Amino acid sequence: MVSESIAPTIWSKVGIVAFWLALVGGSAEVLRRRVPSQPELVRKVVHIGAGNVILLARWLQIPAWIGISASILFAAVSLVSYRYPVIPGLDSVGRKSLGTFFYAVSIGVLIAVFWSVQLPEYAVVGILVMTWGDGMAALVGQRWGRHPYRLWGINKSWEGSLTMAIASYWVCALVLLAVQGNIWQTWCVGAIVAATAAGLEAFSRLGIDNLTVPIGAAALCYGVNQLWLVA
Repeated sequence: MVSESIAPTIWSKVGIVAFWLALVGGSAEVLRRRVPSQPELVRKVVHIGAGNVILLARWLQIPAWIGISASILFAAVSLVSYRYPVIPGLDSVGRKSLGTFFYAVSIGVLIAVFWSVQLPEYAVVGILVMTWGDGMAALVGQRWGRHPYRLWGINKSWEGSLTMAIASYWVCALVLLAVQGNIWQTWCVGAIVAATAAGLEAFSRLGIDNLTVPIGAAALCYGVNQLWLVA
């Protein structure tokens, strides 16, 4: 049980995170009302905005149990929303997807794994690759995608996939740069993670990429980086 002397500090941190998520949700709702013809844009505002909460969690040193509990709660809400449209900003795109559920699950899994070994930077890499890579890929692909391709029945564009790779590269490289500095591993690991994330994002049936991209990116970043650092 958290002592009374510590509890106010913890809950003030939770309050900051909750405020950020409320700000993201409020902004998305305003956007949904003003541009009802752009539901995917609203989804990606939430997708990118909410994903950045991992930076707050890392900065504020939010305990793992809080992050895991929150992910379980949001996963449950998303499952209800999959059947009943209780989250207008996420349920107005005219297609069924478990992406929001996988999004919440991936955050919980990565926090559980990397918070426990005191390596939160890899959870940050995984979530931000999903957040910025996938989010920007969708927006660019839909707006400027002029060279489509089809993979396992899923329509994608080369412009979107390239955006996914570029965004993933810079996310990974910048996080590692902040943690381990300007060494060759920082930039090479970023390239490997970027190529892999772009490949995983290409298969996104039912939103499964919101699970495979962050977990795959985080695991690969950790594995390759640790291997090269030891070597």
